[in-house]
Amino acid sequence: MGTASIGRGFIYAILAYFIWGLLPLYWKLLIAIDSRHILAFRILFSLVLVSIILLAKRDFAWAAIFRERKKRWIIILTALLLCVNWGLYIWAVNSGHTLATSLGYYITPLVSISLGLLFFREKLKPLQWAAVIMALAGVIMLTILSGELPWVSLVLALTFGFYGMLKKKIALSALESLGAETLASVPVGIFLLNLSFEGPYPSFSGFHGLAYLSALPAGTWILLFFCGAATMLPLYWFAQAAKLLPLSGIGFCQFLSPTMTFILGVFVFGESFSTHQLAVFLIIWAAVILYIISLRPGIKSPSVLPGENKIL
Repeated sequence: MGTASIGRGFIYAILAYFIWGLLPLYWKLLIAIDSRHILAFRILFSLVLVSIILLAKRDFAWAAIFRERKKRWIIILTALLLCVNWGLYIWAVNSGHTLATSLGYYITPLVSISLGLLFFREKLKPLQWAAVIMALAGVIMLTILSGELPWVSLVLALTFGFYGMLKKKIALSALESLGAETLASVPVGIFLLNLSFEGPYPSFSGFHGLAYLSALPAGTWILLFFCGAATMLPLYWFAQAAKLLPLSGIGFCQFLSPTMTFILGVFVFGESFSTHQLAVFLIIWAAVILYIISLRPGIKSPSVLPGENKIL
């Protein structure tokens, strides 16, 4: 592959991960909307935009896949994992837990190679073993020092790790996958739009629970409408980068977004960052460095590509 192609690949990758890194700012601008309603609108607007593009290309593979029973259930499961991942991510950012999302996406690649070990019987190289053990030590350390399990980080990492693993069983492009998964997620989106979250517990109120949205300024509505584009555009750039770059290139670039999220959490959103959190992040960063080194040419890479079909 030529130098020009690799250069374009890095540009696409940096653009994709840069946008993903900025997404916390985007969700903060929608903080007046309940995170579960944001999730619902993201599902529906993403489906509308992606289906228009795929239909314009006369690409029907993403819809036809529901005819096959086994693949249909895989798509439904990946869609549910995606809903949990998306919803938790939006809620965490808008509830002051941006650093937890950063930690979650730092450890996601290490969860992915652990799943490769468990389900694909892959043989990890010493550096990969060291990275996984260090990440596990970091999570245990954070649990002990903070007195609670870092559940937000773990759920984000596990849902995305299993999501990436299941995606290997479906031969669809990134946009086709997004189309199929958002189509399967429509019942979740419609259900959430029929819920009201104003009280201590969610209540079924039909679409009356969306009445508060009428008071929102036009700018917020515009941002809400474009959450589909904010989902699809970096995904398209990532798909282009994946075609042009080796695994090591993608592996290096993928840590741009959690690093940007970390910076936003500490320096823009002003979230508290204690000494024990710093110690844990240092351990995780060391594990990440070992993981990146393990991707150098000549070292067997995991079958579950961390960041594959990444959709934050």
